[in-house]
Parts: sequence; C-alpha cells; structure tokens
Amino acid sequence: MTTPAPPATRVSATPEATALIKRLVAQHGPLMFHQSGGCCDGSAPMCFARGEFLLGDADVLLGEIAGQPFYMSRSQFAYWEHTHLLIDAVPGGGGMFSLEGPTGMRFLTRSRLYSDEEWAAIEALGPPPTGGQ
Repeated sequence: MTTPAPPATRVSATPEATALIKRLVAQHGPLMFHQSGGCCDGSAPMCFARGEFLLGDADVLLGEIAGQPFYMSRSQFAYWEHTHLLIDAVPGGGGMFSLEGPTGMRFLTRSRLYSDEEWAAIEALGPPPTGGQ
C-alpha cells in the first residue's frame, strides 16, 4: 500500500521551527511571518505578533507554518516561485525585529526547487493571494 503524497505547499516548517513557533504563540499570541528581502536582517524569515507588520498588495501569502501565515513580497516571490521554502530554527541570534531574538534561536529559510510533480500541483493552486486581501 502506498502512502499518498502530502498536499502541495509553498512553505513548510521543520519540527524545530514548529516547536519555536508554538513557544512564541504561547508568549505573544497569534503570529505572522514575512520573508525579509535582505535589508537590516539579511534574508531571514521575520516573526511578528500578528498585525504588527503592515501588509499590502505588494505582499503575497505563501501559506501557513504551524498555523501562522507566511508572507513574502511579490517581487521576491517572482524569483522564488519555483522554490519550496522550508523554515527551520537553529541556535543563534534572531533578527533584531523578529520575536525569536531573545530565545537564543533564530528562524532560517532553506529552499529547494520543486520536482516536476510538485510544480504541477503548485501551478494548480494558482497565484498566491496578496497580503491586502
């Protein structure tokens, strides 16, 4: 008997990231993530209390990790759209604006290209909704 393939996703989280997210939710309430485009904190995924980062039509919703929405700028998505993002948590200092900063852990984005089968499933999802919706 074969195991069915998991549903196609644009973003997912490792068990370590999921555990850190749950810890931060317990402390701060609902969260949101935005993939940094490379300014002050490099290209790290930034974690905020939900609503503390102003979203607009220039942002797209890639999906959820551990029940929390994950966004990226539309222009950055144009470069990464063929890539699955895997959010991990590793020891180190987090971004200065990101909630995990004081925990001694930081979120890290790992990426890989989709397989042909995965890409077909992702294309079937259609374009991601904008953050302003």
